[in-house]
Order: sequence, then structure tokens, then C-alpha cells
Amino acid sequence: QVQLEESGGGLVQAGGSLRLSCAASGRTFSTYAMGWFRQAPGKEREFVAAISMSGDTTSYADSVKGRFTISRDNAKNTVYLQMNSLKPEDTAVYYCTARRFLVSRVEGAYDYWGQGTRITVSS
Repeated sequence: QVQLEESGGGLVQAGGSLRLSCAASGRTFSTYAMGWFRQAPGKEREFVAAISMSGDTTSYADSVKGRFTISRDNAKNTVYLQMNSLKPEDTAVYYCTARRFLVSRVEGAYDYWGQGTRITVSS
């Protein structure tokens, strides 16, 4: 069982930056691939980024590639999402998620979800 807690959300102007953190419980964090998804108002939840157990493999949605960076610190049981050059269309609730072993871009592949943290990007 893994419990996830996101932090770092808030209000930011377009072009600004934010860093989200996701703290995971448990002693087996390094055996989980981690992901970030987001859900904008009135839209379905969508994939943002994912990172492998060791951190050597990452995957990004085309809409955030080059602007967002996912990373992890297994010693701290934490995964991060650095978001730069934010746009109003990045406004959403961002969810941290975990699954055993393999990276995935598919929402249904993930077993554990945080409660989400809201990002609002003003124009």
C-alpha cells in the first residue's frame, strides 16, 4: 500500500514556474514507477509525465515536453514536477500516481493516487 500526498500548487502568472512535490509513504518507493496526471475543469484526466523506478527513464505528454521536468529522490520517497513557462491551459488539478515497476502513460495502469493539488495559471 502506498499513500501519496501532493504539495506545491497555487496561483501563478503565465510564463511563471512552480514545482510540485509528491511524498510517498512506505519503504518500497523505489519499486514504483511514478506519474503525474492532470484534470482541467470540464475535461477528462490526462497524462502529464512519468518516471521509472530508478529515474533513468521519463515520459512526457507532447503538451508539456520541454517545459516540465519530472524527477525523483528515492532517499526522500518523493517525486517532483518542475513546471516552467506555464500557460493558462496548464490550469488543472494535478495528481500524483504510482504503480509497481513499469512506467506507463495510461491512467488505468496506476494503482495509487493522491488527492490532487490545484494549479491556476492566470493570463
